[in-house]
Amino acid sequence: MEMTDITPDEVIYWQYDGIVKLNATIVFTWGLMAFMVIGSWVITRKLSTGIEMSRWQNILEMIVEFARDQIERITMRKPDRFLPFIATLFLFIAMSNILMIVPGFIPPTGSLSTTAALAICVFIAVPAYGIAGQGLMGYLRNYVQPSVVMLPFNIIGELSRTLALAVRLFGNIMSGVKIGAILLAVIPIIFPVVMHLLGLLTGLIQAYIFAILAMVYIASGLRAQQHEDEEE
Repeated sequence: MEMTDITPDEVIYWQYDGIVKLNATIVFTWGLMAFMVIGSWVITRKLSTGIEMSRWQNILEMIVEFARDQIERITMRKPDRFLPFIATLFLFIAMSNILMIVPGFIPPTGSLSTTAALAICVFIAVPAYGIAGQGLMGYLRNYVQPSVVMLPFNIIGELSRTLALAVRLFGNIMSGVKIGAILLAVIPIIFPVVMHLLGLLTGLIQAYIFAILAMVYIASGLRAQQHEDEEE
């Protein structure tokens, strides 16, 4: 991506009649999804259910147990129903950010359209989990708590935190890419190694924060239900 390109959306690989465009966001998003699907199949196809396990499987199980523990601490509920969604969010963002160290790879999370799509997934998941746990009317009652006056403010809160998720991830990734490109141009000999290490760390942190925030938003509705149950 050139210094003049702000996001991967502006890197056009193919277009038809100026209307249909194939940009870097689409190419690397679908490429990353294919890579993750194939990678997950390769990694999990030889998992053992016995006592003896490979070192690689032990590492995978430690990661899964860590994710389950984090989800359970936030929701105070069994994590199995939330793990697939939250783990998928984390892995997609983490892999997208980590692969920035690969020459030629443009992280799709540097596009506002990608981060907005991820935030919309969270926006949909919050009521989906809430309705599944409380029923439709039980979930909708949360919007008028503690009084009906709070209805517009609660709706605005839902929309604003979705926007905040999208803009926050986009801003962090886009700024990181630009700063890295500037520093690499100024100090091309020493800085590549440092920036690669920093990119790995930053990518994991951003993925972790996004997943945690998504889980906090989902848990907020579930805790409202739990609070009502305790009062009864």
